[in-house]
Amino acid sequence: MARVKPKRHGVITDMTAMCDVAFLLLTFFILTTQFKKPDVEQIKPPSSISEKLLPDASLMTINATPDGKFYFQPVENASERVALLEKMGEKYKMTFDTKQKIAFQKVQAIGVPMSQLKGYLDLSEDEQKNYKSPTGIPMDSTNKQLIDWVQQSLSVNPEYKLAIKGDVTTEYPKVKSLFEGLRDIDFLKFWLITSQEGKP
Repeated sequence: MARVKPKRHGVITDMTAMCDVAFLLLTFFILTTQFKKPDVEQIKPPSSISEKLLPDASLMTINATPDGKFYFQPVENASERVALLEKMGEKYKMTFDTKQKIAFQKVQAIGVPMSQLKGYLDLSEDEQKNYKSPTGIPMDSTNKQLIDWVQQSLSVNPEYKLAIKGDVTTEYPKVKSLFEGLRDIDFLKFWLITSQEGKP
């Protein structure tokens, strides 16, 4: 009597379907993942044992370089970036054309005084990425443009969060002036970005 071999078409179909789902999920995560943008200048933050992660959305960032220059990274939302640029323009009596507004939507970080912002936005994307500001955004007792960026960002969306990334060698008076400026606008809750101890 001949033996009947069991059919395995159902198993093969199920495995194929699982592979399809796995590849679809993998594709989805690759396309939707936002990779961390590199710093405009090299910054080595102080180490800590904290393992808390920063939120991905609605986060603005201030970078302080070893020589005390400040860069400001607006949130990623393109329309809210344009609103921020217009508010800064109103405050400093400046207007920006359509091309400059589009450039601002894509900019990595702002590191120039307002008087130089138009010229910076007129640069190509590659020129912007390679540009190293000699001054950064002004932040001292007489010129608090960096605080204006934060304050006008909050006027666009009060739910924005702030993270500050300073180099381990940044002189304390520079950082102190930033903290005092944030206190003056009653913005007292923010994150300090650190590197985890034992990791480069």
